[in-house]
Amino acid sequence: MHLDKKIHVMKESFVIQSDMVNMPEVEERLFHFCRQCNVGNYCSAISVATMQAVENAIVHGNQGDASKRVAVTLGLCRGGIYVEVADEGCGFDYEKFGTLPANDEVQGEGIFIMKQLADRMTFSEGGRQVRLEFEVAGIDPTDALQRIAVLQNSRAMVLA
Repeated sequence: MHLDKKIHVMKESFVIQSDMVNMPEVEERLFHFCRQCNVGNYCSAISVATMQAVENAIVHGNQGDASKRVAVTLGLCRGGIYVEVADEGCGFDYEKFGTLPANDEVQGEGIFIMKQLADRMTFSEGGRQVRLEFEVAGIDPTDALQRIAVLQNSRAMVLA
């Protein structure tokens, strides 16, 4: 992690091999970054969305090819934290996803969860990179309650 003394921006970038065994490293670095930024209380929502983005990059973007890499950048943006996740895959038509999938259709569920937990979600590089932004300064209580409900529902779906 480095601190740019000119504009006082905290940022951390790292690369992992495209393998699910590297997920704990991402989560550990994210939690450390959140603690460094004094936003540990928001870290659960940030973590769920981030881990989903990394999983999507490994499984869908890089097609589980462990020879490929996933780049992760954690940083501060106006009013909060951003996370960028990029893979080495072919990209995808991200505009087709992000609405709640039907009960028997699981494709797109991860993007839906990411969209619900982040304040802003943008794709670039033809769908090979996603940027999630989380406002941590003065979050609206209604938004907070909605995010808690999304987290509870996503846990219920995983346990079912």
